Amino acid sequence: MGILSRMSYVIRSKVNAVLNRSEDPRETLDYSYEQMRDRLQDVKQGIADLTTQKKRLEMQKRRLEENVEKHNEQAREAVAQDRDDLARQALEKKKAKMSQIEQLEDQIADLQNKQENLVEQKNELQSRIEQFRTKKETMKAQYEASEASVRVSEAMTGAGDEMEDVSRAIERAEEDTEEMEARSAAMDELQDTGAFDDALSDQDSIDRELAAGRTDSEVEAELETLKGEMGKETASVEESEDDGETETETETNADVDVEEELQSSEIDEELEEIRDEQR
Repeated sequence: MGILSRMSYVIRSKVNAVLNRSEDPRETLDYSYEQMRDRLQDVKQGIADLTTQKKRLEMQKRRLEENVEKHNEQAREAVAQDRDDLARQALEKKKAKMSQIEQLEDQIADLQNKQENLVEQKNELQSRIEQFRTKKETMKAQYEASEASVRVSEAMTGAGDEMEDVSRAIERAEEDTEEMEARSAAMDELQDTGAFDDALSDQDSIDRELAAGRTDSEVEAELETLKGEMGKETASVEESEDDGETETETETNADVDVEEELQSSEIDEELEEIRDEQR
């Protein structure tokens, strides 16, 4: 097989495959049905044309038969007039017309046979078309049902694929979330250990530990100070309470002394008055 033949074969194969994929069986069935109806119409038109031709020949035959009868009458009249020459001419014309009539009869018979055959073919074709139409509608219904089933199956398959894609997307989102959480925890840990400060500061680890020790010492000193202040406040409150009680007792004793002094003064005054009266 030559190169051109192989190329031609490959091209025909490719074109045939494309046509097969693009072909819709319903359209093909409808087209075939229309083609059969067109052929039936052609057969009917052929029958009509043949019948017309036969009728034309029959009309021509009738005219020839009329001429034959006319020539018969001409021959009789010529014999009656002793005109054998005219009678002979009339009979010769009669014989020619009768020969034509025989030919026309053969043609008419042939057309009649053809017409009968065409009518039989037309009836058979019409019956086949009706059968094909019934089968066509049945096949179309089956094809549409199968197509609907395929669409449903494809839809279910597509839904399954979509759900699988959604599941994978959720898994990826969970993995990304876990990764971000891990990175956040790592950043917090690095922040706590001072790894970020290392990159931004000139201090080494010893400086940081010394600074942490100073901070702890300052915190402890401040804590002790707070404790001392709290202890002093407590002692002050207790002393205030004791002083309050002492002052209360002192005031009470002072009041008693004042009353006693007042009573002594009153007594002294009364004694003086009595003394004055006695004088």
